Amino acid sequence: MSVTETVLKHLEKFSGTDQVRKDLNIDLFGEKLLDSLASIELVLALSEDFGLDLAPGEIEREEWATPQKIIDYFEARVKQG
Repeated sequence: MSVTETVLKHLEKFSGTDQVRKDLNIDLFGEKLLDSLASIELVLALSEDFGLDLAPGEIEREEWATPQKIIDYFEARVKQG
């Protein structure tokens, strides 16, 4: 599964909507699609799927403001290894 598909699958689960797939630039926090708890769960789920050691506190909210930003973040991290 691609980075994009993996991120979107988890975003749909934790946001409860497929809107995250339809608009990759939607403001996840402004539209109240993610809250603090969902963000932590998302970080943990994606960290596990990609085999990365990430702590929820090391990611700034602005870095994860949209689905596209999350996809970009993980594409960069996966390339780094």
